[in-house]
Amino acid sequence: MITPAHELAEQVRSGVTTARALTEQALARIRERDGAIGAFQVVRHEKAPVEADAVDARPDKTALPLAGVPIAVKDNIPVTGEPMRVGTEASDPRPQSADHPVVARLREAGAVVVGLTRVPELCVYGATDSSFGITRNPWDRDRTPGGSSGGSAAAVAAGMVVAAQGNDGMGSIRIPAACCGLVGIKPGAGVVPSELGNGSWFGLAENGPLTTTVADAALQLSVMAADPSLAGAATRAPGALRIAVSLKAPSPATPVDPEFADAARRTAELLRSAGHSVVDRELKQPLSTGLASLAVWFAGTEMDARLMTDRTKLEKRVTRHAAAGRAVMRAGLPKESSREAWRESALRFFADIDVLVTPGLAQVPLPSARWGQRSWLRNLRASSGYAPFGAPWNFAGWPAMTVPAGVHSSGMPLSVQLVAPAGNESRLLAVAAQLEALAPWQPVAPVFA
Repeated sequence: MITPAHELAEQVRSGVTTARALTEQALARIRERDGAIGAFQVVRHEKAPVEADAVDARPDKTALPLAGVPIAVKDNIPVTGEPMRVGTEASDPRPQSADHPVVARLREAGAVVVGLTRVPELCVYGATDSSFGITRNPWDRDRTPGGSSGGSAAAVAAGMVVAAQGNDGMGSIRIPAACCGLVGIKPGAGVVPSELGNGSWFGLAENGPLTTTVADAALQLSVMAADPSLAGAATRAPGALRIAVSLKAPSPATPVDPEFADAARRTAELLRSAGHSVVDRELKQPLSTGLASLAVWFAGTEMDARLMTDRTKLEKRVTRHAAAGRAVMRAGLPKESSREAWRESALRFFADIDVLVTPGLAQVPLPSARWGQRSWLRNLRASSGYAPFGAPWNFAGWPAMTVPAGVHSSGMPLSVQLVAPAGNESRLLAVAAQLEALAPWQPVAPVFA
């Protein structure tokens, strides 16, 4: 039985258990399970218990929203005293001197960082592998947990921790959440400090939570955003909303597995049964928006590559990706005007719509493999082909989240994406909580339940 983070925190606050006990239990699960999964880059076996003791000794323990909750942090943001490798031997191996603001907020709220989770090199692609190892999906170890927050998602889906931090530049929270049957939310621009890499992928990338329940996602997001009002979003009724369902991928060349489309249709019917107005309305993304998103993908990689201490150690696929980024930037791209045009188009779509529902993925997750040894073009096709639904909402700067929606005939989780205009994180959380109540999901991979 998996105990959600908000319940663990209450147990610590009330004295039923201690932060030290929860941390030791999490570290024991990591020792037992991670050898087969490869979720963690760093496990803080010695440091985490000491930090847990400090939480237990805090005079304000009874007021801490995440009191004693063991949490995993993605290995592309600084954690004091730990190296930040960003999935590459090209990075600086020296320990970081200060916490990222999000890490500082999680720790101040009482969370204990038990480890740093693996990412694909420079967080570029949709499968998590690097020279440090291959991260496998707890639902099926022959498949990827997605990327780039794949290590964080795998750690939660294997029950090693109940909550993890991730970040999302073109779907990198929502894709792993979809691959691993979790809740993942990318907040809108400016809600949570980003400060990722060299410019946060031109302002597209955001930090957010990966959890097993909507209540935990709301709680963790409230801490990361320093906005306590978000914590209660999962307990508030969303009211009668106008819901649109769009089943086609942004690119007409990308087929959508019928089972993922059916999951979105079933979700729409659940929402209709809850009193919402539901319409079928395909969202047409202009070709220019897709091309502009590609420009950011390439150029953001080049910007992050400039931070490396030895670029000669980058994988060939990432070197090619960065080279494409240099060409894009020489052409004067990406342009903010492209984002503004897409926002205006999206606002027209949402003029009489409150929430959009799409499939979470177009296809089941990719095989778990050493994708870094495959060609650049093969990586481009694979990453963009199976998970095309996330990037447009980074480009808009709007909140979007993934929630589980059943199980595919392959045995992998199904999922849907929920999207709303800027400033509506609470609305998404309320709708997601309603779906969780109507159709509860398996909180972790069945073998670890």
